[in-house]
Amino acid sequence: MEDLHLIQAIERYLDGTMLPAEKAYFEELKNNNSEIEQLVIEHSVFINQIENFSSRLKLKNSFSNIHEKLLSLGEINEGQEPTTKSKIINIWQKYKRVTAIAAAVGGGIALLTSSLFSYYNPISPNITKLGAQLEQQQYQITALNIELRKSKIPSKAEIKGGGTSFLIDGKGYLITNAHVLEGATYASVFSNTGKEYNASIAYRNNLLDLAILKIEDEEFEQIKKLPFGIRKNNAELGDEIFTIGYPNFPRTDVVYNIGYLSSEKGYNGDSLSCQIQMNANHGNSGGPIFNKIGEIIGVLSTKLSKSDGVSFAIKAKNIYSIVEDFNESDTSFADIKINHSNILRGEERVKQVKKIEDYIFMVKAYRN
Repeated sequence: MEDLHLIQAIERYLDGTMLPAEKAYFEELKNNNSEIEQLVIEHSVFINQIENFSSRLKLKNSFSNIHEKLLSLGEINEGQEPTTKSKIINIWQKYKRVTAIAAAVGGGIALLTSSLFSYYNPISPNITKLGAQLEQQQYQITALNIELRKSKIPSKAEIKGGGTSFLIDGKGYLITNAHVLEGATYASVFSNTGKEYNASIAYRNNLLDLAILKIEDEEFEQIKKLPFGIRKNNAELGDEIFTIGYPNFPRTDVVYNIGYLSSEKGYNGDSLSCQIQMNANHGNSGGPIFNKIGEIIGVLSTKLSKSDGVSFAIKAKNIYSIVEDFNESDTSFADIKINHSNILRGEERVKQVKKIEDYIFMVKAYRN
């Protein structure tokens, strides 16, 4: 489809003048082509901006006409600075706040469109969530049940999925993706040695695709200090990164992987996430992304379906947002204290991984 014809088709799609059959064909084309999908979003935002500009231009012309009328009536003199009692000033004072709000709202809508797109486009085939995909099943009638016969998970529990999580507070608070827990009411978490702990789902934020788990198990020993901190600022383009997770779910063998930050924004310009060049598999969801000095800079969440090595991570600063919301909304839990210090700086990678892996847990989410 030539560029001009494509733009014309997008305009007719947005203004609702397409015939039903043509609209159905265009939507199928859009859903199977991420570039066309992005063009539709950008053109929609562009049209809104043009309409906003047109409104401001009309308002300016209106002020100009009023000014000419006041001149003709002798209310003001040409070249004279209008006084605070001048009608034109009164009109501007009345409407400038409305104009500022409209401009802010327009900018906010554009930002919100890019931020929410990758999370609320259920028909896009281009993004794959990295949570472990399991068929709904009963433990007692599956091979998985044989492996987990002595698990703390109830025998008749229905498995909903799984992934990776990591401690952010030594009292037993972990971060994972919200989609890892989709449809689940409880979870078990497993250390790299296979030790299992009961966990509650303390908080979920589906917009950010982040969730907080709390280990609720008398066998868990609280940890005084974590070796890694969580970075508030964005990582730099080209930074070397690595992750530790459980892509071989449901096996509890921890896996290390390495890559680099390839874009400061995620899929379709999503400002909540970043793009990383790293191979990722189901089970990696919820895993921490570290920079080379051992700071957490993101949470691995999705990948491009048809491109090898193109994955996406939710920026670590969003962890602070959900922790703040959680601390304010639920007083039944102790306040989470995010660790800021980092003792991994300057360590060789093998030593960094050795100090980190004990704090990365596999998640098995289920409904009882």
